[in-house]
Amino acid sequence: MDIKITADQHIANTYARFPLALVKGQGCTVWDDQGKSYVDFVAGIAVCNLGHAHPALVETISAQAKTLWHVSNLYYTQPQTELAAWLTEHSFADRVFFGNSGAEANEAAIKLARKYFKDNGTPERFRIVSMKQSFHGRTMATLSATGQEKVRKGYDPILEGFDFVPFNDIEDLSCAIGPATCAVMLEPVQGEGGIVVPGKEYLAQVRRLCDEAGCLLIFDEVQTGIGRTGKLFAYEHFGIAPDILTSAKALGNGLPIGAMLATQKVAASFVPGAHASTFGGTPLVTAVALKTLKILTEEGILDQVEEKGSYLRQQLEKLKSKHPIIQEVRGLGLLVGARLNTAGAPIVKECMARGYLINCVQDNILRFIPPLIISKEEIDGMIQCLDEVIKKEQSSDR
Repeated sequence: MDIKITADQHIANTYARFPLALVKGQGCTVWDDQGKSYVDFVAGIAVCNLGHAHPALVETISAQAKTLWHVSNLYYTQPQTELAAWLTEHSFADRVFFGNSGAEANEAAIKLARKYFKDNGTPERFRIVSMKQSFHGRTMATLSATGQEKVRKGYDPILEGFDFVPFNDIEDLSCAIGPATCAVMLEPVQGEGGIVVPGKEYLAQVRRLCDEAGCLLIFDEVQTGIGRTGKLFAYEHFGIAPDILTSAKALGNGLPIGAMLATQKVAASFVPGAHASTFGGTPLVTAVALKTLKILTEEGILDQVEEKGSYLRQQLEKLKSKHPIIQEVRGLGLLVGARLNTAGAPIVKECMARGYLINCVQDNILRFIPPLIISKEEIDGMIQCLDEVIKKEQSSDR
């Protein structure tokens, strides 16, 4: 079977796929169906933080698969209970709701914020202020909360109740919060929006505005969480905490799981029947998620992320000094972007041809989100590849 041809015949055409069929992964390397290897700086879009086929996770999946896969949330299970306890013990939160994805986690956050105010006698407070260039998911509620027209295009009318302001602009946010506002929702670092890191005081100012207005603060940490920025959650860099936080992507290192974390005060509005998810937090995925978190925090991997991210940014800065095509290098931990003065797609394709998988967002921002176990040698190899590709692109433009 030709994977690419057969897939194009039978799978919905919702992805602009590269002509690459991947069949195997190990650590930070993946292989295609022709046996060619690639160093992976995409990691399933910031998902495989421990790399591919991590031996301890393979063992955990196997052991749990022999024990219990799924029994519905009508019953208690040990893996789900242990994961919830771990997450609350290592965060601001008191309660966790499990779903299958970041979109589901964000959907739960939106519903909880609205229900909280309804339960407390102010149903007129239902609006959520979100950020321009944000990304929160593809369901109707989460795309309505997403501040990118290209994501919402074709789905009008979007759901009512979302207002948008520029990220990192506290004055506009202050003006947007009103008597009908129930929450402010944002990513501590915008990922799909172009690896945009806020100013040092911005998130603390947002927290203060929410407190003064009596509205909730929701952090979407689907991409920034689970060690990606060098902390378990990115909010830890900024000395404040949200009322609600969403997580997914790297939480299961590739298995589908999402989680919404909240304080007891807010989570009290989720009573039996208020929200549900058939496959949310199955024994199989929660066992793997718990093992993922323990490996990340107990084996020193999390402690190395900021150092590796700093090294990657330093090497990109050196390329920037050589190549005017690179306008800016930015990021936090191993969530790193390089803004170009030209389209990034040709560079991504040429790097892929040379055995390195990188990503491009917003048309001109190269995004580097490798597994957190990436080595300096692998970073050096990617930098050398990128250097050669940029030289080739520039020479062909002359």
